[in-house]
Amino acid sequence: MDRSSPLYHPLTIGSLELPGNLFLAPVAGFTDRAFRSICAEAGADLCFTELVSAEAVTRRPEQYGLGVAGDRAPAAAALLRRGVSEKRYAVQLFGGSPETLGRACALLAPLRPDAVDLNAGCPVPKVVKSGAGSALMRNPALLGRIAGAMVTASRKYLGDVPVTVKMRSGWDAASINYAQCARSAVEAGAAMITLHPRTRSQGYGGTSDWSHIADLASRLSVPVAGSGDLFTPEDAERMFRETGCAALMFARGAQGNPPIFGAAKALFRGGSYAAAPEHLNRERLRMGLRHLELLAGDLGEKSACLEMRKQFCAYTRGAMGMPGLAGGGALREKLVHARTIAEYVTIVSPFLLCL
Repeated sequence: MDRSSPLYHPLTIGSLELPGNLFLAPVAGFTDRAFRSICAEAGADLCFTELVSAEAVTRRPEQYGLGVAGDRAPAAAALLRRGVSEKRYAVQLFGGSPETLGRACALLAPLRPDAVDLNAGCPVPKVVKSGAGSALMRNPALLGRIAGAMVTASRKYLGDVPVTVKMRSGWDAASINYAQCARSAVEAGAAMITLHPRTRSQGYGGTSDWSHIADLASRLSVPVAGSGDLFTPEDAERMFRETGCAALMFARGAQGNPPIFGAAKALFRGGSYAAAPEHLNRERLRMGLRHLELLAGDLGEKSACLEMRKQFCAYTRGAMGMPGLAGGGALREKLVHARTIAEYVTIVSPFLLCL
């Protein structure tokens, strides 16, 4: 991206035309179908599913709603299905075998995703031990073969939707090889690279090194998206200006805080955004209740209420540099015991009235 160009702008990723360049990153345990729908309504231009095992999809496609129609699909299918408000969405797969990733891509055809992303960044031990996630950073050639298999499957079965790759800077500080890995993926046909500039050994600790994003953006002919330490609209503005990346992904900064997409756009377009804590907290609580309702439609009320105990904690904490809800601790203590939608509404309503 030209650093003098507008920060928020349309973006082309392979055959995919997007109206803007602010994305929701794939985050295990958070970017469920319901949350993606809310983020799309709040202004995310492209949302990515939680990472989904290519091995599981190929072994048990019926468990993911592939070949099962409509509401009869099992609950696991919600991992892959497009959200009710998502005009565009991308499925993220993980695995360590070109053959398996290729087959998994082909099986996605009934879902008509707008892009398919390869996870080459997850640092979780059980993923890494399977040879997937950030383990791929140790083998750029294999990463390229996997990307190539996915591109071939996309061309044959998915209408040539773009294949993208999300990766880290390297395995550890002694093996910073994002440029080599990205080049391998792009030469195989990947249409965008997202870089979270931490190593696998860092996990989510320390500080992400945005200079790696700037370096990669200067090297590649395809768009580079940046991720890492984006918690406020000002962070997003700084990443765009410092790195020249074409797009960015909000991850932890969007958890419990879908308004960050609209706030970032307002900052980029007009130089400011509404920053009243009470307004933000009211909006987030309402989004949390809508999240619960949508999730209940996918998982059933009992499972959704259990899952939203974690999610609602995020909706009540501070965000975008502003304080969280006054009395948020007491609210969270009540919410972690809520078992029905009615109980959630009863607990949250008094706080909405006070804001």
